[in-house]
Amino acid sequence: MDGVQARRGCDVANGGPVEHGYPHLRTVRESVTALYRRLSYDTVRTFSVSVAPADVAFADVDDLHLGAQRVAREMVAHYRLPDARLIVGFREMTHAANVELAAGPEYFVELNDRFRDHRRDIGAALAHEVAHVYLHRLGLSFPSTRDNEILTDTTATYLGAGWLLLDAFREDGASSQKLGYLTPEEFGYVLAKRALLFGEDPSVWFTSPQAYTAYREGLALARRDAEQPPLRAAGWAGRRRYARDRRHAQGHAPGHARAPEAGRETGYRFSADGHGPLRVSFPCPTCHQRIRVPVAGRVRARCGLCRSVLECDT
Repeated sequence: MDGVQARRGCDVANGGPVEHGYPHLRTVRESVTALYRRLSYDTVRTFSVSVAPADVAFADVDDLHLGAQRVAREMVAHYRLPDARLIVGFREMTHAANVELAAGPEYFVELNDRFRDHRRDIGAALAHEVAHVYLHRLGLSFPSTRDNEILTDTTATYLGAGWLLLDAFREDGASSQKLGYLTPEEFGYVLAKRALLFGEDPSVWFTSPQAYTAYREGLALARRDAEQPPLRAAGWAGRRRYARDRRHAQGHAPGHARAPEAGRETGYRFSADGHGPLRVSFPCPTCHQRIRVPVAGRVRARCGLCRSVLECDT
């Protein structure tokens, strides 16, 4: 991409209400799928080591500008952008940070003046901004600004830098702070997906008790992803309809089966393509790519994107 794009970076909820739950879950899952499609399984596996807390630690006695440049260099190294140089400044603004995306190699990042007094969160803001640069270099984006920001938060978290964004979440009866566009639980969910993939425990790095709680909630949802075989969420009526149509399919020649109607709430899709037996498709619990397999009792399949091996009963 040529030219300069002014890109709003990290959003901030400072003192106001913090949204909770999973309102962006569909876009988050689409973001994980897009990452695997663009990067490949092998490239995602190169991000098996997260940003270390010691590498982005920022004490109040450290020089503001030198410290910010040091943390920026750590982020650039983590995202494997050796020829990118970040120039970090501070000014008053509504949002937490902005980055100007140009052809490079220099990128100008502006941080909110509040980070002069909240230096331990500078790493979180830069994790998001450098993820913007990384996606810009990849040419990976979503059409709308909102979805693109969710893609950026998801990328930062799934590739090992976004745990800092969750750790920046703090909330009590008198005040609150959150960086990024995902809810705390959504950050916890993406972080848990990464933790399950690489076998790490990021909770030991948290300094915020609210971040730990959000991570545990996200971890529970991520584990449920892997426990949902086709039709488990379909309910009694959906399973009865499936069994009826499966019997119907078995009584006809291939290509003449009538496809069952999948309920919108299930997340599972059915098809009879006219060239073989009745098939069911469902999302991979790791990368959410849709996997399409024959209706044949117990299913064992390998995801073409993340190479996860799935075994479940249809």
